[in-house]
Amino acid sequence: MDIEKLLSEMTIEEKAALCQGADAWHTVAVERVGVPEVCVSDGPHGLRKVNRDGVTVKAVCFPTAVGTAASFSRELLEELGGAIGDACREEDVHVILGPAANIKRTPLCGRNFEYFSEDPYLSGETAAAFIRGVQRKGVGTSLKHYAMNNQETRRLTVSAEVDERAEREIYLTSFERAVKGGKPWTVMCSYNKVNGVYSSENERLQEQVLRREWGFDGMVMTDWGACNDHVKGVASGVELEMPRSGDDSDRLLVEAVKSGRLSEETLTEAARRVLRLAQRVYAAEGKPEDFDLGVQHHQARKYAREAMVLLKNDGAVLPIRGNRKVAFIGQFAEKPRYQGGGSSHINVTEELSALEAVRSVCPVTYAQGFDMETDSVDAAMEAEAVRLAGEADVAVLFIGLPERIESEGYDRADMKLPPNQNHLVSAVAAVQPNTVVVLHNGSPVEMPWLNEVPAILEAYLGGQAGGGAVVDLLFGAVSPSAKLAETFPLRLEDTPSYLNFPGDKQKVRYAESIWVGYRYYDKKNMAVAFPFGHGLTYTTFQYENLRLSSPVFSGEKITASVDVTNTGSFPAAEVVQFYIRPDHAGKERPVRELKGYGKIFLNPGETGTVTAELDARSFAYWEEEIHDWYAEPGLYQVEAAASSRDIRLCAPVEVALPARKVTLNGDSLVRDALQIPGALELIEETRRRYGQGVMTDEQWQGFRRWFHDTPLHGLVTSLGLSREKTGWFVQELMNLQK
Repeated sequence: MDIEKLLSEMTIEEKAALCQGADAWHTVAVERVGVPEVCVSDGPHGLRKVNRDGVTVKAVCFPTAVGTAASFSRELLEELGGAIGDACREEDVHVILGPAANIKRTPLCGRNFEYFSEDPYLSGETAAAFIRGVQRKGVGTSLKHYAMNNQETRRLTVSAEVDERAEREIYLTSFERAVKGGKPWTVMCSYNKVNGVYSSENERLQEQVLRREWGFDGMVMTDWGACNDHVKGVASGVELEMPRSGDDSDRLLVEAVKSGRLSEETLTEAARRVLRLAQRVYAAEGKPEDFDLGVQHHQARKYAREAMVLLKNDGAVLPIRGNRKVAFIGQFAEKPRYQGGGSSHINVTEELSALEAVRSVCPVTYAQGFDMETDSVDAAMEAEAVRLAGEADVAVLFIGLPERIESEGYDRADMKLPPNQNHLVSAVAAVQPNTVVVLHNGSPVEMPWLNEVPAILEAYLGGQAGGGAVVDLLFGAVSPSAKLAETFPLRLEDTPSYLNFPGDKQKVRYAESIWVGYRYYDKKNMAVAFPFGHGLTYTTFQYENLRLSSPVFSGEKITASVDVTNTGSFPAAEVVQFYIRPDHAGKERPVRELKGYGKIFLNPGETGTVTAELDARSFAYWEEEIHDWYAEPGLYQVEAAASSRDIRLCAPVEVALPARKVTLNGDSLVRDALQIPGALELIEETRRRYGQGVMTDEQWQGFRRWFHDTPLHGLVTSLGLSREKTGWFVQELMNLQK
């Protein structure tokens, strides 16, 4: 496809037509000059293609992002992406709408099951791996929802009010890592406003940050119905309005060009980006070899095993071994909830419940226990469940959130499970000491029975084969290996956004700033149900010999390595997390931040090495004063950890990068000036020259003990200078940096 030749032959009207969809799922084909249509389809954990006749094709539903992120496996995400890419190719879909890289600001967001993590590094790395997997199949991705789409409440109009540091360190970093590491062919803008400007009209986000800073070379489309003003959108770098909204969009674009409100060059560039997408997706036409939905179903079961987190296993209740009598209790055992509601809902090829899967392993008794469509206790159902539990050696309770509580389109009102389920857990645990809870949910829940049961398996929304994966883990066919990509707080009131969610009718204030997830809980040293990065296996691991390729970071990447040994008797995989902890006085920072991770499978007695590369961004924070990243010189600790609360080893590293120049004015505090080498000496010299008659030496020494919070305009008079000399003195301090 010769894009420049096509553009030279197209009319303004034809270029304008390319900038909105032909219908809900296709771009416009310009047959006169040979421009083909591009077919897009919902994802991101499987293909949801709606044909032109309105029929949704059957496809395999893989585990949702909340679980795949918990795998902490880039390899799994690339493989999963490749499987979805194959499904797209089989159904002639050119772009899958995903992955979703929004940060989990609150557990209440109804779409959290589609999002990866509360941590931007993990979210960005996971999204990038998924993108690479899909696009190596010749199918495009649409990284979404850019940006600050962290709630469903009033998502079409609400303005996310976020400070510059939080925006960069938390919310944009997730997308930045995905863009730079995955190179998606398209990005989807969000519905909401960001600091008062609609994402679909936000030139700073689309052109300055996404394209100029991050190097994105693809096309930006709107979320479905997210276009507020099509002309402003195209002018701001959003090329494609989806779905088609009618002929007015084309007409307004043409009129804007003819009136001079929009330059023809801008419209041509928008059309160029749409054509570049078509060029990319049509470079890999044809069906994939050996595509088989049955094989993909088995893949889904494998991925689900790596996406489920063993939260608790007191007394080694799991795995279930021998000829133990087992009772399965709870409606989710028979009718599992394995995907979220809304645009990602897949018409599955088949589904495998735990009750069906367990038949090939061992006989079990079963009681429904509750009705997931109600919250009230059914006394007869519960009594039958308690009876079976008491007669068994092990009771496995399958509980979770029904779709009526958790879905795209609305947020949860609280973190609670339905009361009939909580009541059932306590009733069963009272008669059966070996009670295992299996959770089916897309976001954390409160667990009032946490200390009543010895074992909890977080199955999340495990895809259509998730029931089989649960059985594999319960009975020890494989060991769990996932780790939480989010913190499980004890209660909703503990969450950092509790007082500022979901906002008022116009705005939601991100008043917690950078203190999201474990950054908040660890800073406050707050008790949580389960920390970020937590997850158990059926064995134990020993960490040894944490080492750095250099004890000094001076700009070149350094490598952190740690040896891990399987010291138990079960083959399993361990996720090693590398955190950076500032160990010097300086800018207010989180206690620690994830900056690397690796996953390794080890047989009993086997030792392997996990490594991570650290660069300047690993040590940096966003400095609002210079509007850029800044790695503060000083001592840091590199931590090798099993979770954010389970630090196994640490190694010191000195960051020896140039200190940034400090900008001062009369309102700056003495403590700000003292960041400059030689500032204290200049203050003392100035006092000796001009201020001997202002304070006695004894008074001056007393003043020095607390003068750090004195503004410079107040200091100058204490030094014997007139207030008019403030500007001169401030400049003398700043000259020390030259």
